[in-house]
Amino acid sequence: MSIPVTSSGSRLLTGVLGLDDILLGGLSKRHMYLVEGQPGTGKTTLGVQFLLAGKRVGERCLYITLSETKVELQEAADSRDWSLDGIEFVEFVPDEAILADEQRYTVFHPGDLELASTIKRVLVEIARVAPDRLVIDSLSELRLLAPEPFLYRRQLLALKQFFAGQSTTVLLLNDVVPERDDHQVLSIVHGVISLSKLPRSYGVTRRRIEILKMRGADYRAGHHDYKLDAGGLSVYPRLVAAEHGEDFADELLSSNLPALDALFG
Repeated sequence: MSIPVTSSGSRLLTGVLGLDDILLGGLSKRHMYLVEGQPGTGKTTLGVQFLLAGKRVGERCLYITLSETKVELQEAADSRDWSLDGIEFVEFVPDEAILADEQRYTVFHPGDLELASTIKRVLVEIARVAPDRLVIDSLSELRLLAPEPFLYRRQLLALKQFFAGQSTTVLLLNDVVPERDDHQVLSIVHGVISLSKLPRSYGVTRRRIEILKMRGADYRAGHHDYKLDAGGLSVYPRLVAAEHGEDFADELLSSNLPALDALFG
């Protein structure tokens, strides 16, 4: 089954088989979305598939990574025979010089300087590329740089205001950690896609995707299964019996047994 690659109207296709079905056509353009889940649920893979779908229709695509290196992303793409040519990659991974003793802050909290500096560098790259599709991986790194939740939320609001004047559709990837409350992010973004893994007593791990929020757009609510393999993410929308009804002709069929036909009229 082929994956549609053309977008229509104000919707963007995600490039993930089955996901556009539960989104009833894809993501609304020029908004910011959150993709959250535990490590290993396929957030990065979903982000790359989103950009590959954009590349296929000639859109400008940018992937900004704050955790994995470009080499790691390229190795993951090579394992799936995906060509990343035409997609801009920018990595903000600290190098050895930043970890040196003389580079450590002693007067100011690191977050006071590093968070603002990182956000500024991100905006510079976005202005340089002017992407139609953007993936930022991940919010967890920005959260660690923030000395307090208020500063973290303020920076996210600043990002939202910046994108309000752009023609960019943004995916923010975020790791879900049980002991950390990141619910404040949910109120800022336009939509939330949640990925989860459910261990079983036997057999393979069950993976589920759920749309937690989508402003101004309907979607197929509830949990839907998905798989993560060499081909990337494939989503299997939950079946609803009412959506698969068929009309049948009202007619009588003979059993070829006269006595039985007479019994049933």
